[in-house]
Amino acid sequence: MIKYFQFFLFFLYSLCSNAQHQQINFDDDWKFAFGHASNPEKDFNYSIKTIFSKSGNSIETAADIKFQDSKWRTLNLPHDWAVELPFVNIDNFDVQSHGYKPVGGLFPETSIGWYRKHFRIEAKDSGQRFQIQFDGVFRDANFWINGFYLGNNKSGYIGANYDITDFINYNDDNVICVRVDATQYEGWFYEGAGIYRHVWLHQYQNTHIATDGVFAISSINNNIASLQVATTIQNDGNNNSNYSIKTYVADRNGKLIAATKEEPISINILQEKTVSQSIQISNPILWNLDNPYLYRVVVELKENGKLIDSKKIRFGFRTIEIKTNGVFLNGNHIKILGTNNHQDHAGVGSALPDYLQYYRIGLLKSMGSNAYRTSHHAPTPELLDACDSLGMLVMDEQRLLNSAPEYMNQFERLVKRDRNHPSIFMWSIGNEEGLIHTKSNGKRIAQTFIQKLKQLDPTRTCTYAADLGNVFKGVNEVIPVRSFNYRETTVADYHRDHPNQPILGTEMGSTVTTRGILQNDSIRSYLIDQDVSFPWWASTAEKWWNLAAPNDYWLGGFIWTGFDYRGEPTPFKWPNINSHFGVMDMCGFPKNIYYYYKSWWTNQDVLHISPHWNHHNEWGKPKKEIDVWVNSNADNVELFLNGKSLGKKDMPRYSHLQWKVPFEPGKLEAIAYKNGRKLSSKIETTSAPFEVVVTPYKTTILADGKDATILNISVVDKEGREVPDASNMIQFKIVGPGKIIGVGNGDPSSHEPDQCIEGAWQRSLFNGKCQVIVQSTNEAGFIQFEANSSNLYKGATDIITVNPKNIETITIDENYILKGEAAKPRKVDEMLGADISFLPELEARGVKFSDKGIEKSAIEILKDHGFNYVRLRIFNNPSTDSGYSPKKGFCDLNYTLKMAKRVKDAGLKLLLDFHYSDYWADPGKQYKPAAWRNLSFSELKKALYNYTKNVLEELKAQGTTPDMVQVGNEINHGIVWPDGNVQNMNQTAQLFNAGVAAVKAVDPTIQIMLHVALGGQNHESVFFIDNMIARVAHFDVIGQSYYPKWHGTLSDLENNLNDLIRRYNKDVIVVEYSALKNEVNKIAFELPNKKGKGTCIWEPLNTWEKIFENDGKSNDLLLMYDEFSKMFLNKN
Repeated sequence: MIKYFQFFLFFLYSLCSNAQHQQINFDDDWKFAFGHASNPEKDFNYSIKTIFSKSGNSIETAADIKFQDSKWRTLNLPHDWAVELPFVNIDNFDVQSHGYKPVGGLFPETSIGWYRKHFRIEAKDSGQRFQIQFDGVFRDANFWINGFYLGNNKSGYIGANYDITDFINYNDDNVICVRVDATQYEGWFYEGAGIYRHVWLHQYQNTHIATDGVFAISSINNNIASLQVATTIQNDGNNNSNYSIKTYVADRNGKLIAATKEEPISINILQEKTVSQSIQISNPILWNLDNPYLYRVVVELKENGKLIDSKKIRFGFRTIEIKTNGVFLNGNHIKILGTNNHQDHAGVGSALPDYLQYYRIGLLKSMGSNAYRTSHHAPTPELLDACDSLGMLVMDEQRLLNSAPEYMNQFERLVKRDRNHPSIFMWSIGNEEGLIHTKSNGKRIAQTFIQKLKQLDPTRTCTYAADLGNVFKGVNEVIPVRSFNYRETTVADYHRDHPNQPILGTEMGSTVTTRGILQNDSIRSYLIDQDVSFPWWASTAEKWWNLAAPNDYWLGGFIWTGFDYRGEPTPFKWPNINSHFGVMDMCGFPKNIYYYYKSWWTNQDVLHISPHWNHHNEWGKPKKEIDVWVNSNADNVELFLNGKSLGKKDMPRYSHLQWKVPFEPGKLEAIAYKNGRKLSSKIETTSAPFEVVVTPYKTTILADGKDATILNISVVDKEGREVPDASNMIQFKIVGPGKIIGVGNGDPSSHEPDQCIEGAWQRSLFNGKCQVIVQSTNEAGFIQFEANSSNLYKGATDIITVNPKNIETITIDENYILKGEAAKPRKVDEMLGADISFLPELEARGVKFSDKGIEKSAIEILKDHGFNYVRLRIFNNPSTDSGYSPKKGFCDLNYTLKMAKRVKDAGLKLLLDFHYSDYWADPGKQYKPAAWRNLSFSELKKALYNYTKNVLEELKAQGTTPDMVQVGNEINHGIVWPDGNVQNMNQTAQLFNAGVAAVKAVDPTIQIMLHVALGGQNHESVFFIDNMIARVAHFDVIGQSYYPKWHGTLSDLENNLNDLIRRYNKDVIVVEYSALKNEVNKIAFELPNKKGKGTCIWEPLNTWEKIFENDGKSNDLLLMYDEFSKMFLNKN
């Protein structure tokens, strides 16, 4: 029986209500053209025609509905036109501070932008109301619909909403028109230009829940959460009626857990009313930094018993207290480990796809950061969504400390829009207002903001970011939390004089560095990549953190900045076009200072050596002396050059270690000890670039025209080592339903375009790295991406795009759902395993294996060195002409039976890996076996079930029942294509479930592994596993493949595995890897809550970093497993 479910069952009812209130994305198919700031004729007659003399009088201007825009450029939003413009070298501070882009008063021809969008609304909807919502336009935007002027929004950061109901042409063309005037700046940093955030069309009833009209406040006492939900109802119609309101709370899976009574209300015509309802919830899961659990609060409005509107918000139960001795989240003391950030990114400027918000917050969390300051303006809503979802506190900041109506209105819109986000722990009312912050008028303005905030959000306090030392006069007299921008040495004195005022560092550090640079270079405007250089007003990371870390009267601080950003090219000018302040560059590639913070902001083991080891000695001169830094949180570190010790040193707390090392090519290695545990890290001199490497951070994206993925590009030498100083030009090619929307490399002096001509995308590597951002279209399919460089092997990746509708609706085949004993979770065994499926082939070639000069079976040798598990892959019929082993049949059932006997006879455990193919199955291919090609989907499920069951029955019959089974190999793109492609997630899960049911029919105690090839790709891992669980997939352990070339850094791996354990409470095994043996095993076995169950190395007999030589003799790498066995097996 097939059953159909709507994703998140509880919200089926609410989803139905979308017919009453629809929020429609309005980003696609806009027309764009430049106007002109000083020539009215080139500005489409904007200041020539008297357009404000009569209502709707926009004739002969671009705001006129009849204006011909067919020759204008067609584009999708978000759009930042500034990033598309070339760099210009001009001696003007404001232009320089905005990244040398030709936007502003000096550039009239590229500082005005016009946007138009055509749309239709059917007459059947004429009884509804319509509102247009702009999340962010930079800046000074005027809005029209069908020639009728709607209003102006000065702010480039907080959005604007307009009711357009009265101006709609039903069953006819409608045109929204926006004139964007970016001639005046708001900040002193790159700000972009255009409609750079989302646009939405709202459709709802005359009586409805007001914009930002739901405000939820909670308190927690004795494990009881009291939720107060204030909902503002607005009647924009011409009738009174009988209304009622009801509020629900559901968990994150959509299960209803509480609801209020339905409360009748009355509301007069053209009036609004706020209704408050209370709910109590026992033992709520609290939102915190490690488990940012989000509930759903749904408010429903009915008229005469009929649902007419609903509003759903995500909500986190948590408490925040700001005291003089710290910030307390849910009663637990935390130190603010924050970063300031502007909103632009390499390639796309300020027009970031939503995924980039999650990518950037993930990078900051990986460093140990727990807080984000929105410097210095209202953020995009998607940033706050990312912080809510990932567990990042936010200081939400007002653009200006000014109590005039314009700015108080901006502040009110900001607070009302953002106050339901659990991530926000404090508001900031302004930044460095040097003209007023020590004066009485500054004090009065601050008091106005503070009082207004108490009305809008009584649950949070506020601060003001002051670049002042021990100064109390003015704003600081009244501000609840005193914040310091720099002036870190005066904090202690201020605390002494004002011990009852909490103190926070809102801008700290500000070391200026350039990723990968070995020495300062004033010609190219580069700075050494170490914590040594800083502007006169700032300090090094070590200086400020040594003051803040040991003293609880410091709440913590926000470093300036997490990422480099365009503009503020301190301390240089041209050719430098962006800042050096970030601990990461514009792409998010870490600089060395990143590892200083990670050492002292996380509990993860850090042992980072810098700089790289690709140097050159000059002929006839002494060896070049390299200043080697080690950032670590180990107890002590010993440095070795080509095996020779350079000395052992204790690690000072909140500091680093340095050695002066005469350069010689080879290997520089650090050996450290932390609480008695050995850590190691190395860097090596590489040879020339040999191959381009593409590392994708998602390989499955939604086919919605919005979703995106990051592709990081590097090159490796013949030994597979990343070349850290490479500068090759890389050309990019993309085929399929996707597009490149931006490129970058983090070079602060690069004038290469971030936006290239279609079909001619390219970017040079800067110190070994560059980045490509790929976005989906609205079409589902395969994207093929290639990265090419002259005389190098190309890099490539495949990306699958999935129709969102195929995710939203769930179908489950109950024939394969486990029940009773089969459904019970099984204890997962620790694994120090090896996939040795090649062994029969190697033996057939005459390879004989030996260890310490003694010839032995490879299986016995592995056992001698601590291995306790063997993985065997099985193909359906590999002997076919298109199979894995034509006419020979290696890895078929017969070979598998023989190998399983050898494994079990040796006393080792067995993991069986079903590929469900005649050939290799991996994310790039999951070919259907030839024997199954003409089957219907129902027949295919039965065939997969019967095949799985038959294989296991034969293994069981000979006494070699597997201990664990993989139902499919690396199935994050699906299983048995095309039927089970992830583009049809329901069929992917049903095939998986059929395989699991077959395993359990033979032996319900066999452990089940869900295997994906997403070692470092957390967002995609969560996407896939969430969707499999929603479709009742049963598994005991998550298996991950990890190859750095495709799956990111070790930090990516560690963070991903930690998050999967936290989310799913499942055991985890790195079931495929080869390189970085020590590091991977350490991560895999030392995961929290004893959930890390180990590793399985892929084909170590003869592949990649193998532990046997080609002649079968063991090598030194095998000895590592003796240590792994002693350290990890039976320790968890």
